[in-house]
Amino acid sequence: MAERGLSVDHVTIWRWVQHYAPLLNQRLRRDLRRPNRSWRVDETYIKIAGSWAYLYRAVDSAGSTIDFLLSPKRDLTAAKLFLRFALSGTGGRRPRVINVDGHPAYASAIFDLKQSGELSRRCRCRPSPYLNNIIEQDHRFIKKRIVASLGFRSAEGAWRTIEGYEAMHLIRKGQIRWLPKSDVIGQRQFIHKLFGIAV
Repeated sequence: MAERGLSVDHVTIWRWVQHYAPLLNQRLRRDLRRPNRSWRVDETYIKIAGSWAYLYRAVDSAGSTIDFLLSPKRDLTAAKLFLRFALSGTGGRRPRVINVDGHPAYASAIFDLKQSGELSRRCRCRPSPYLNNIIEQDHRFIKKRIVASLGFRSAEGAWRTIEGYEAMHLIRKGQIRWLPKSDVIGQRQFIHKLFGIAV
């Protein structure tokens, strides 16, 4: 903004993020590449208004983000809700294997979703911290942005901000169907197109 001769308060930037980040995340979903059928699921923790919350995330074996969900608890209900949420955004493409860490809630959640028919009965739950290194590395980008933002004062503000971080991470990772990972100008034009801004 300074390069353009504009003086903008940091609160204005925060308001832009709160308004436009969810829109960006929602609008780019139709242009995403479909994930493969080998998922890595994990959660990381973040602090919101002095209390710990859990950011559930899933990526495929190539590192492409499938989905994410912020939850106040780390339990069976949260794990099942997140898996349902992730399944709803894949266009009916169900995983053949879900790699998880040692958290026992995932195995129970996967079993319940198989019983209800939301997951294929052939879907395997594979507890393997080693295979989850892909998602552990992917957490780093999001955590780095969260640390730089100096924390959150509300769950809603945290969720909206994280939606923006995740949306930009999807674009930078090259998950848009027709947009190469290295095409920074194309990425900017894609965002302009999503918001109807003349390039």
